[in-house]
Amino acid sequence: MVEVILGMPGPWADDIYEVADHYTTKIGGLPDWPVSDSMIKSHVLECSLCKSNLCLLAQVYAPISSKGVEIEQRIIYIFGCVTPECGITPVSWKALRVQKLVSGEGSNAPADDTVPLPTSYSTLNNDWKKDLLSFDFAEEEDSENDIDLEELSRAFSQAASLASHSKKKVRDHGHNAKPVALGQNSRVIDEKLPVMPCFYIHAEDEIFPKQNKKTLPFINEQNVDNTNDEVWEEEKYEYDRAPNADRIYLKFKKRLDAYPEQCFRYSYGGKELLASAEQSDPDKCRLCGGSRHYEMQLMPPLLYFLHEATGKKLKQCLDKWNWMTLIVYTCSNNCSSEGSCGKDGWTVAEEAIVVQYE
Repeated sequence: MVEVILGMPGPWADDIYEVADHYTTKIGGLPDWPVSDSMIKSHVLECSLCKSNLCLLAQVYAPISSKGVEIEQRIIYIFGCVTPECGITPVSWKALRVQKLVSGEGSNAPADDTVPLPTSYSTLNNDWKKDLLSFDFAEEEDSENDIDLEELSRAFSQAASLASHSKKKVRDHGHNAKPVALGQNSRVIDEKLPVMPCFYIHAEDEIFPKQNKKTLPFINEQNVDNTNDEVWEEEKYEYDRAPNADRIYLKFKKRLDAYPEQCFRYSYGGKELLASAEQSDPDKCRLCGGSRHYEMQLMPPLLYFLHEATGKKLKQCLDKWNWMTLIVYTCSNNCSSEGSCGKDGWTVAEEAIVVQYE
């Protein structure tokens, strides 16, 4: 069974323009490109509908280590349009896959000229990188592996500590933040670009302990604790008797309720968690013509955190973002084409987003 890694909220950035690097996983802020801006074609970052500049919604460091393929420098960027009329249309969302060829010189090491990074996310950055590099992408048969309870306890303690930081009093990031003066940890800011409040992400494995089976009636297991039989049977009956569309949403909601702060779900080559029966075709890869597969999806709590931290202007835009989930499909070949590669072996490829609405 392919595991799922959840993107959970960590600390807020000091300001929305805070500089990080492409190994950082975060929500909002400005994209930290591993390549020069000239490699990112301007039309790629424009809304297909109104041609306005898109804003960064998520930046996810996503290395691959599977079946002989090893790509350490690989990032997924997700963008959306803040124009109220566009937020409700699928064509106003874009996903980019940026990666460096394995054969490229220095592909497995950061550039020597990287600047010191803010301490607010350095620990989370390392944790996310470690978790993704150890991610088991190979599909396995369902099994009940023994869980190291001590390790699990440490993981939960760390997650609880990090989550507590995310619940601190939130400043009005979208309204009060101002571009910082140029310096070692700064960047040139275009104040016309829309920027969402920024917070960092830490990884947490999605785990369903046996003692919590009553919260997941869609899993058919035996030997349920007799004390929960009545609750279990009632919920299982409700699930089995629900129409197909309602059953799909019920499964979505129960997975969401199990981890109510999850901002996104990551499972390279795994199975998407649908919110409705309507599902669009992600089409073929534009570079190689190969099939695309599921990689990740954004979840509703992300919108809640952004809504709580942003100013009035962006709040109105967020109110129009009425999606239940944004599902990202990427090239199953992780292809690179000569025309898309820069001189250092970097590829920038537009991938597919399927939007499911309320």
